[in-house]
Amino acid sequence: MNPRKPPHLYKIADTGSTRSNLATYSIRESEKESRSSHETSSDGLAAHLSNTSAAKTPVFGEDNALLTPATGKDGVKRKKPKTNIVKSNSSFISRVMPHETMTKRIQEHNLEGLFAFANVNRAFQWLDLSPNNDTKAQHIIKILFTKAHMLCHDVNSLTKGPNHLDIIMGASTADIMWFEAFSQKYARINKNAVINPSAVYQIKWLPGSENLFLAAHMDGTLIVYDKERDDANFVPEESNHLSSHSQGSEKHHRPLLVHKSVNSRNQKSNPVASWKISNHRINDFAFSPDIRHLAVVTEDGYLHIIDYLNEQLTDIYPSYYGGFLCVCWSPDGKYILTGGQDDLVSIWSLTERRLIARCPGHNSWVSCVAFDPWRCDDRNYRFGSVGEDRRLLLWDFNVAMLHRPKALAVRQRGSISSHAPLIRNRAESQATTRFRSDSNLTAESVDGEVSMVEHPVESRTRTAELPPVMSKIIDEDPLSWLGFEEDFIMTACVHGHVRLWSRPQGATNSS
Repeated sequence: MNPRKPPHLYKIADTGSTRSNLATYSIRESEKESRSSHETSSDGLAAHLSNTSAAKTPVFGEDNALLTPATGKDGVKRKKPKTNIVKSNSSFISRVMPHETMTKRIQEHNLEGLFAFANVNRAFQWLDLSPNNDTKAQHIIKILFTKAHMLCHDVNSLTKGPNHLDIIMGASTADIMWFEAFSQKYARINKNAVINPSAVYQIKWLPGSENLFLAAHMDGTLIVYDKERDDANFVPEESNHLSSHSQGSEKHHRPLLVHKSVNSRNQKSNPVASWKISNHRINDFAFSPDIRHLAVVTEDGYLHIIDYLNEQLTDIYPSYYGGFLCVCWSPDGKYILTGGQDDLVSIWSLTERRLIARCPGHNSWVSCVAFDPWRCDDRNYRFGSVGEDRRLLLWDFNVAMLHRPKALAVRQRGSISSHAPLIRNRAESQATTRFRSDSNLTAESVDGEVSMVEHPVESRTRTAELPPVMSKIIDEDPLSWLGFEEDFIMTACVHGHVRLWSRPQGATNSS
């Protein structure tokens, strides 16, 4: 938990590469803790820092009175998880290991410090990465699950406080756990897969909501849950099924299929809403800064833009090759980054509804992309990417250079050549056939609503290429996560090593 918020539009003097390694911390399972499991394994580690702030408007489902919390004499009564995780005898949890000085460490934690949460294999850990903390490598609490692998988690930035942290976790068993870190109490949602039987691959709190969160299941379904509602057997309110008709190699998508609308009159139990977006796994999603759009990437290689407040799919963009693995928004919400199995980072414009540039530089799949909010302003942007090639790449671009013809683009001094051949040693998934068309696709209005546009694959000869300003192998293992802080950059690898990299001092630019 980091109370220091990134600036909205603020740029610091440009610096060079991130060379200095502050520290390396291993949170991988030890051999003594390891045990066999028949569940799907996840070696990826997602270290999430609860440093985002939720905007106050708009709020998903605010027009449905059935979703308004009941108020009493003392105002809105909020439920709390009831089961103590340390004393729990549930077969879902194998072992809980609080640090011997956990209470003291929490009490002495600097409010300006940094809490981090990480999941790797069957373990979920709470870490204190505050400066001048000699126990960074030692967890505050570590939870081992019996069969489930926690694949994702998120911290509620709206309800967080000095003595309260609401965390949700998604598991390979389809279970979702709501965990309040300070009280060490939890509750299970979608228990025994009563709502959806497929694993939860990504999960995030809805911006501006204290109790609603969105879970991406591996069957291509997005489901909005309420942590305070009970579960019930779910039967889709729509009888249609997601389908696609194909002629030869062309595949056309249907619009977003709403199994249950947020405006439904049946809101006594979970789910609050359910949308079928694909027949393939959803790998990642991200909310836009203005809290009006949702960017979703899938294993079959499509970027979906959803007006989720109105439950409408507006755009579908294809990858150059293979599936998309990660997605994020620029701090001002104008651009979207994707990375995936084509070894490329791609920049998309929300307002222009098109691909702006492709960014070659990785030699393997791109596993995470992120903007650096401390190096962005209203025209200049810095972002980073990590991948299975163990490399950290940093990129700079501005609005003017993106509109230059590719042949006239000026390469920055020290940039790494973008013309190295891309490695293609992995089999392309069966679902990567592409809809190609030379027709001009434009948004049309039907009864006042914007129709969905399926965009064609853009040729590499017609698309600008942006070279990285830095490329460096920083780990012995494939990288899985990247995060920017004001004073340092964080990376994590698939084997559970978290590294903190100090930012260079001064304004000298080196590659």
